[in-house]
Amino acid sequence: MTEPAQTADSARLAMVGEAPVLAEIQRRAWPDRLPADAVARLSDELGLEAMAQAWERAIARPPEARCRVLVAVSGTGRLAGFAVTSPSDDPDADPARTGTVEEFVIDPAARGRGHGSRLLNACADTLRADGFTRATWWLPAGDDATRAFLAGAGWEPDGAHREIGTEDGTVRIKQVRLHTDLG
Repeated sequence: MTEPAQTADSARLAMVGEAPVLAEIQRRAWPDRLPADAVARLSDELGLEAMAQAWERAIARPPEARCRVLVAVSGTGRLAGFAVTSPSDDPDADPARTGTVEEFVIDPAARGRGHGSRLLNACADTLRADGFTRATWWLPAGDDATRAFLAGAGWEPDGAHREIGTEDGTVRIKQVRLHTDLG
């Protein structure tokens, strides 16, 4: 039996058939990204099948042409992470000029291998190709690791902050917004 051909690690647009894998990666990353009570609640409320269906819709029928799902792919063809880019819907943003990174997840088992950097570069290239000149990224206020990663790539806080959470208020997450020039 022959081994599958090795290719270079890469980032590209996601394919519909990859939706179940995106759901699995997203679920595996929750403990590192969310408070424990949010992980428990989401795990109870969202099944993997429903999550996969949501990813399938996002890939096959995005709400607008500039909404993209990107994936990081290892040299063996295994998905290592994903990101979602779109026009910014922030009230102070011009959606024609400002794009945003909505989601950015590297599978915990694939971290530290350059997939995050490749995926971040693919996000910037995609946003630029879609005509955006500025990009934003909301992240939890205490996520120092992601903030340091982004700072190393030229992202910096722009002073905006918000709090998001569940409708019943049981889970609240404070966020800060970072931005970068895509020019």
